[in-house]
Amino acid sequence: MSQFELKIAIADNGRFHPKTDPRFGQQTAREARHFHRTLNGYRPTPLYAMNHFAQALGVSQVLVKDESQRFSLNAFKMLGGTWAIARLLCQKLNLDIQRFSFEKFRRQGIPPMTFATTTDGNHGRGVAWAARELGQHAVIYMPKGSSPFRVKHITDLGAECIVTDMNYDDTVRLTMRMAAERGWEVVQDTAWEGYTDVPTWIMQGYATLADEAAEQMGSMLNAPPTHLLLQAGVGAMAGGVLGYFADRYGADRLHTIVVEPDRADCLYRSALQGDIVNVSGDMNTIMAGLACGEPNPLGWPLLRDNVRQFISCEDRVAALGMRVLGNPLEGDPQIVSGESGAVTVGLLAAVMHHPKRAALMKQLNLTPESRILAISTEGDTDPQHYREVVWEGKDAI
Repeated sequence: MSQFELKIAIADNGRFHPKTDPRFGQQTAREARHFHRTLNGYRPTPLYAMNHFAQALGVSQVLVKDESQRFSLNAFKMLGGTWAIARLLCQKLNLDIQRFSFEKFRRQGIPPMTFATTTDGNHGRGVAWAARELGQHAVIYMPKGSSPFRVKHITDLGAECIVTDMNYDDTVRLTMRMAAERGWEVVQDTAWEGYTDVPTWIMQGYATLADEAAEQMGSMLNAPPTHLLLQAGVGAMAGGVLGYFADRYGADRLHTIVVEPDRADCLYRSALQGDIVNVSGDMNTIMAGLACGEPNPLGWPLLRDNVRQFISCEDRVAALGMRVLGNPLEGDPQIVSGESGAVTVGLLAAVMHHPKRAALMKQLNLTPESRILAISTEGDTDPQHYREVVWEGKDAI
């Protein structure tokens, strides 16, 4: 096997102190999944066993949940946006969430309203889809440098999409200001003082994929997973999914690793500091969905308490993961995974080929008995860039 070294900075979490949060556990996940089942086209996304890859790595199993097959939206993000919008409407209009569905709401002829959010692509697409299903309007703001393909995915759903000349976090602030001036409802996946309900619901909505995965693993594994690999931007998905698994399996029995791009590694830096650290600047990474510089304060305590290691890695790690999943070892399933979706499998592949493989395996506690769960959070949401990486060798080794 060839050897090469990609930049992987590992921060062992000295503040690991397993603790669950009742807002993000099995019960709230199942409530969200009950709602998601009412949406037209709902079905669990597949969980694939990468048996030959696992053998090459030297572990028992590597399982990858393929969120490219989430409805027709090519990413997991709509799980959070739809649940948050459902909860928001029920709160605003005094409706029963247990009986609520988008279809029933649309038939009620509620006066028009506008949902607004900031996105790197996938979250905004989910909000736009929800607004269309409800017969409402959405205004989606995107940071500078956003892919025209991701913009078109949003406008094709009938939403208004505005690309700013700011980075992600500054665009969030612009969205909040415009929404306050125009009376829009904000559906944002990060929290700040006075704005916690919606991001809480979004994190709970993401946990539908965790509940599905746990159900699927029950028939695929002879024991619970030993490792959970999660990518992170603001940390909302990582926190929501980890909250579920910490509640179900116990964080002390689960080796959770959070992976970020080195140009937007706010959680990695927060782990080093022991408190929230923001990253500023352009955050120019191919992992557009993870290009966020300010941790979600709702997700951070869960991650701080329950993650074993935080990893900051270069873009070539994500590109490697895209190629590994798109061109797997014979007998393993092919998965079309985008830049943000593939980074955790890319990490495993980078460890496999690293000159210091044995030391890294030991540090990450990867053994022949390890059972690893990774989430491919998106498909080829930017088809042109996907081909530049997978076909043309962009960000090559």
